[in-house]
Amino acid sequence: MTAVAHSTTMGLDNRKLGMWVFLASEFLFFGAFMSAYLLYIDTTNRGPGIEIFDIPFTSVSSFVLLMSSLTMVLAHNSHLRGDMRRMRLWVLATAGQGMVFLGGQVYEFTVFFREGLDLTQSPFASSFYFLAGFHGAHVAIGVLLLLGLYSLSLTGKIKPGQDVKTEIIGLYWHFVDIIWVILFTVVYLIPELRV
Repeated sequence: MTAVAHSTTMGLDNRKLGMWVFLASEFLFFGAFMSAYLLYIDTTNRGPGIEIFDIPFTSVSSFVLLMSSLTMVLAHNSHLRGDMRRMRLWVLATAGQGMVFLGGQVYEFTVFFREGLDLTQSPFASSFYFLAGFHGAHVAIGVLLLLGLYSLSLTGKIKPGQDVKTEIIGLYWHFVDIIWVILFTVVYLIPELRV
């Protein structure tokens, strides 16, 4: 049985092209949510605003997420070399870092809620929670994809030579990291300069 070719006329695998198109559409969603956040940044209804952000805590959480891009690259590289044991190790490390980031986000949201930043408290609060929560949902989906990749490689459904699957999940994961760099800058760092 021969392998089915999945390439476009440009030689790009159509599964990768599909992921790139999907990520471009997701970038537009994030752009809209960031625009809403910037529009409502000063509409706190006399409730808490950017002053409650804990930049050092979020910076550590951000560092963990950004380092997960390195482990994702190592997973893909291991898969390219046919080293499935190391590929699985790096995939689990990436998923673990994603879970640490999500735990940090849950903790941060809990602290904000206790300090009065309720989802319906103000347009600022709503836009912040929707933007950060939308990103958190993407991280959670990425973690599930990584755990699925790990499971499929354990059962032999993903083998050496089938690295495009790892690459596609890696594209998604790097997108999540890049969006966080932009989001962290727009939401946490730039407004801090105004205070």
